[in-house]
Amino acid sequence: MLRGWRRWLPRRLDHGEEATLVEHLDELRSRLIIALVAIVPIFLVTFAFHERIMEWLIGPLPDDTQLVTLGVTEPFTVAVKVSLIAALAIALPILLWQAWAFLAPAVQPHFERVVLVFVIVATVLFIAGVAFMYIVVLPRALGFLASFDDGLYTDQIRASYYYTFAAMTLLAGGLAFLMPIFVLALVRLQVLTSDQLRRNRKIAFVGLLVFAILLPTVDPVSLAFEVVPLVLLYEMAIWISVFMERRWNRGWDEDYAEGLS
Repeated sequence: MLRGWRRWLPRRLDHGEEATLVEHLDELRSRLIIALVAIVPIFLVTFAFHERIMEWLIGPLPDDTQLVTLGVTEPFTVAVKVSLIAALAIALPILLWQAWAFLAPAVQPHFERVVLVFVIVATVLFIAGVAFMYIVVLPRALGFLASFDDGLYTDQIRASYYYTFAAMTLLAGGLAFLMPIFVLALVRLQVLTSDQLRRNRKIAFVGLLVFAILLPTVDPVSLAFEVVPLVLLYEMAIWISVFMERRWNRGWDEDYAEGLS
C-alpha cells in the first residue's frame, strides 16, 4: 500500500544530482499539489469553526463599532474568505516543508538534520507575528482609523472589508516575522552573506519601511509599531547569519579535507 502511495509522491533529487527543466517543473507541480491537498481538509475544519474565528477577529475592534453586511451572499463569502486565510496559516509548516524539499538538492545532505528545527522556529515566529499584530498593532490601528473624523460618520463598518483587513493584517504580520528564516536560507544558498547584510543596512531598512507601508494598517502609529520589530528581526538575522556561516564554512573545510585524504 505504501508503495502505491509513493508513486504519487514527488521524488526529491539528491544533492548535486542533475535534472532537466521538465523534471524540476514536474517536481514543483507535484509539491504544489501536495500543498493543495493539505490545505483542503484544514479549510473544511476552519470553515466548521468559522464563527469562533470571526468572533476572535473582532476582538480588537472598538466596542462602539458595529459590523454590517450589504448583500445576501456577503455573510457566506466572508466566512469562506476568513476560513481560507486561517487554513493557509495553519498549513504553514507543511508549505514550508514542501518548499524545503524542493530546494534541498542545493545544500549538503547533513544540513537536513536542522531542517525540522528551522520549520519549528518558523512556525513559532509566525505565531509570534500574528500575536504581535493582534495584541499590539490592530487595536491601535483600529482605534485610530475608526475614530478618524468620527463626527462626520456613523461607526458602521462593512463586515467583508473589516474581516479581510484584519485577517490579511495578521497573515502579513506573521509572514513578516519569518524574515530571519528567509535571510538565513539565502545565506545558506550563498545568495547573500552576513557581510553584505551589514553593508546594506540602510537599503534594507528602507525596504522594511516600504513593506510596513504596504501592510493593510496605514496609520503612522501602527507603522512605527510594525517597523521597529522588523528592524530588530533584521539585526537578529545578521548575527545568526554570522554564527551559522562560521559553522557552515567549518563543515565545508572538513568535507574538503576528507576528500583530500
